[in-house]
Amino acid sequence: MGAAVTRAIRNFNLENRVEREISRMKPSPAPRHPSTKNLLREQMSSHPEIKGEIARKDDKLLSLLKDVYVDSKDPVSFVQVKDAGTPQKPKEFRLPKDHHSDMMNVNNIPKGKISIVEALTLLNNHKLYPDTWTAEKIAEEYHLEQQDVNSLLKYFITFEVKILPPEGKKAIQSK
Repeated sequence: MGAAVTRAIRNFNLENRVEREISRMKPSPAPRHPSTKNLLREQMSSHPEIKGEIARKDDKLLSLLKDVYVDSKDPVSFVQVKDAGTPQKPKEFRLPKDHHSDMMNVNNIPKGKISIVEALTLLNNHKLYPDTWTAEKIAEEYHLEQQDVNSLLKYFITFEVKILPPEGKKAIQSK
């Protein structure tokens, strides 16, 4: 029912609207800047043959344009050719080290990478037991690069809460 109403509204007074649109004057070119008008008028008056050149159609150029034929095909991308030529070796994966992996639905981790939980665990282990959890042992245990582990231990710190007593004021005792 709604389509019939929409169609009736769309086709209402269609012929009159079409005739009005056809009889409307076509858009004229944008007006030129006054300085440009003056320059064009000077050039036309000094060289009247230019006006004839502008209006004349060149048959030679039109015939050359008719001979132009463009056949376009999509090029084969470079990535597809590269993939077809060299087979990729399968990536090596390892299983997660902790028992919390089922929470994050992580089944395997690429070698050279660690999960967030593993990163926090190894940072905490290194903080608590720096003698046993050295950078070399962490790199070996988690299949990481030695340089990456050194940077990780140097620049990343697990959360630590420090409560500093106020200086010069007595601490308020909790009841």
